[in-house]
Amino acid sequence: MADGKTGFLPKPVPHVWAPPVKCQGIKTKLVDFIGRNVAWNGGGRWVEPFLGSGVVLFNLCPERALVCDTNAHIIRFYQDIQSGVVTPRIVRDFLTENGAKLAQDGAGFFYAVRRQFNEEGGSLRFIFLNRSCFNGVMRFNSKGGFNVPFGHKPKRFSQAYVTKITNQVARAAEAMAGRDWVFKTQPWDTTLDACTEGDFVYLDPPYIGRHTDYYNQWTDEDAEALARVARSLRCGLALSMWKQNKYRENGHLGAHWAGYVLRTFSHFYHVGPTEDLRNPMTEVLAIRPGFETAAEPETRKRSTPGRAPRRTLLPVSAQLAFVLRDASRKLRGSSAAGRRTLAVSDTDAVLASDKAGSTKSSLGRRRR
Repeated sequence: MADGKTGFLPKPVPHVWAPPVKCQGIKTKLVDFIGRNVAWNGGGRWVEPFLGSGVVLFNLCPERALVCDTNAHIIRFYQDIQSGVVTPRIVRDFLTENGAKLAQDGAGFFYAVRRQFNEEGGSLRFIFLNRSCFNGVMRFNSKGGFNVPFGHKPKRFSQAYVTKITNQVARAAEAMAGRDWVFKTQPWDTTLDACTEGDFVYLDPPYIGRHTDYYNQWTDEDAEALARVARSLRCGLALSMWKQNKYRENGHLGAHWAGYVLRTFSHFYHVGPTEDLRNPMTEVLAIRPGFETAAEPETRKRSTPGRAPRRTLLPVSAQLAFVLRDASRKLRGSSAAGRRTLAVSDTDAVLASDKAGSTKSSLGRRRR
């Protein structure tokens, strides 16, 4: 498709900023990867049926966008920022006042705010709970009630933390200003029905085969229906999905997204309460042919579940640089034996061999 080749995307996003809303599965680590792998002229609307935190939208900043979610609290929060109902100053004052009460009363105050939020709603209560609950998890019960427990940090809203959130709200308002962005609470299929040929659709649905109760249940049937409807569209399209982890691979991709261009990226998810539960994940960006950038090296090749994926070799010049670095460290008395990790690029993992011996140095990607 010729209209997918030049224009708004691709573009690098080297300095990604996080929006005020936190939720599991946030794509902060993948924004630059998405921006560099999609080709779209920007002539239509950027469409997201699964907005989530909004991190991709706010960092790519298209001129026109239709962004939706079934989570009415997220959509209302951003609508309130867009309309001026919620301003950085209002957020600062609310979090400062209620943060002081949280510091004094702890969990009791948190649960009082949670009860009030579940009865009456409110964007300010929403952001208060979102930033003081356990591990930044976004979760609702079958009745739509926010049910994440207290994060056990009574002094969560320090002056520095309130300033950080206030600045995120200010930056979100700045991103919206002068742009034609429409925020709607609606199901994904209603959003896709509104797409036209010049649009580009970015899909970030709940990940099939993984536990998720972010707001609505997401079943295999839902994922299959999404694939059918999305593939029938006549506009640009990209899907974020998990490809494999240390235990298994995602068979849904081959069954329902065959023929799409697959670009992979590996990183760590940080939702588990302890480091040993925070395992590496290989993500895939499935792009409609004609809307991808020039091919980049595969991040990781397919591997047997439970084994580390195979890795490609570093260029000779890079290997030499690491040899010189290690030699310098040895001279300073530091040990250079064993396995090391070093970030090389956003898309490549590498394996360099020591020609003088049998020891191999593992040069894996950095944890982002």
